[in-house]
Amino acid sequence: MGLTSHKVLALSALISILMVAGTVWVWPRLAKRSVSAVFGRLGTILGTQLAVMCTLGLVANNYFAFYSSWADLLGTGKDGPVTIQNALGKDRPAVQQISSENVRGANTVGRDPAVVGKLEKIRIPGASTGLSTDGYVYLPPQYFQADFKDKKFPAAIAITGFPGDAKNLITKLNYPSTELQLIKEGKTNPTILIMMRPSPAMPRDTECEDIPDSTQSETYFAKDVPQAIRDSYRVADGPGGFGVIGNSTGGYCALKLAMKHPDVFAAAVSLSGYYKAAEDATTGDLFAGSQDRRNQANLGWRLANLPKPKVSLLVGGPKEGDGKYYADTKKFIKAAKGSETKVASITLDTGGHNFNTWNRMLPASLGWLGEHLTAPTAAPGGNAA
Repeated sequence: MGLTSHKVLALSALISILMVAGTVWVWPRLAKRSVSAVFGRLGTILGTQLAVMCTLGLVANNYFAFYSSWADLLGTGKDGPVTIQNALGKDRPAVQQISSENVRGANTVGRDPAVVGKLEKIRIPGASTGLSTDGYVYLPPQYFQADFKDKKFPAAIAITGFPGDAKNLITKLNYPSTELQLIKEGKTNPTILIMMRPSPAMPRDTECEDIPDSTQSETYFAKDVPQAIRDSYRVADGPGGFGVIGNSTGGYCALKLAMKHPDVFAAAVSLSGYYKAAEDATTGDLFAGSQDRRNQANLGWRLANLPKPKVSLLVGGPKEGDGKYYADTKKFIKAAKGSETKVASITLDTGGHNFNTWNRMLPASLGWLGEHLTAPTAAPGGNAA
């Protein structure tokens, strides 16, 4: 049974109930002044607390999706960097389709791609870094319609928080159905979505950073992923062809990738993202002790000390309920004011650092992102997928 399985949660809850009931039952027998009785009381208390804490931990994990599997939790998975066999020449490995998935929600009826689009699980290789991660691609209905058969589409990389799995963007936020509904309502341009986790070197949190003598995550997201997607799908050329969006760690990554690579990403959306790289046990030393590298990863420092890039950014989050987010965001917006770095914002009165908050902002965010990317354009002889 998987870590997020309802059966695991139900079993843990049942064990907790039995432990509490058992403690109540045996407690009178342990009410003695003896060494064995003392250890018995301690054992029942610790056992009951452990069972209850495990249940609460499973509830929290199922809601916030911190870990998607036992391998994620224990750090024993094999989702780290792997090398993919090249399929398009020495430097051009192809995206690999792993499986087809159902498009859920948005009043979807049937599975005709020309009506609901197509969702696939894929493996995205890195030609220059040798990295690879599994993710999902959503192709909008227009991709399969006759009127658009010769057109290229904008694409957006969606990055979840750490240590979340890419599937959280489908099961917890449901990017595909939100995008489909916006298209039906005429509130966004048809956009290809590439949904990914924030690190190609799990279980390490790389913060989308090129780590000296180690994982080149920034290059992977900014160069390898766009190249592999363009090689495999009909994606518009130029910076207007790609955007990036993310929540939490993914939000920080989205802003940093767009600010450092405006030639690749025309726009970025951050949902409850922060503004400088995290440094903790999951990241290790990302900068090899270099203060300059640490500064380069600080988005506020970049706005204050480097030329401000020509890029459109959207930052979203609550005034209350998410730590320092609102104060840091106001500073970020102020630092960009009057420059070519255009910053818009979505501000909720209250909300936590969770999927409920991000779901409230997602429709407007995807609509905004679609408006800032190139609309589907004719592509005679373009790539097929």
